[in-house]
Amino acid sequence: MSAPPGTDWRPALAPATVRRHDPVRDADLLLLPERVGVLTGSAGTVLGLCDGTRSVGDIVAELAERFPDAPVATDVPVFLERLRKEGWLR
Repeated sequence: MSAPPGTDWRPALAPATVRRHDPVRDADLLLLPERVGVLTGSAGTVLGLCDGTRSVGDIVAELAERFPDAPVATDVPVFLERLRKEGWLR
C-alpha cells in the first residue's frame, strides 16, 4: 500500500530560513533574509516537526496523536505545501 500523494515528502526548513521564538510577541517566527513570518496557532508545533527526517505522513500521525480532535490529516499537508511554495520549506 503506498502513501497518499505528498505524504512521503520529508519537509525541512529552507537553507536560509531560521525559526525563532519572539518573547515580546510570545510567538514563533520564521526568518528569511528581508522576510519575517509570524506563526500563529499550532504552526510552530507543526514546523518543529519538520526536521527533514519525518515524512508528511509521519508528521500528520504524530500530530493526530497529540491532538486527536483536530483535522490534521487535511490541514497539515496543505499548510506545509503552502510553505514550500513560499520558499520557507524544502
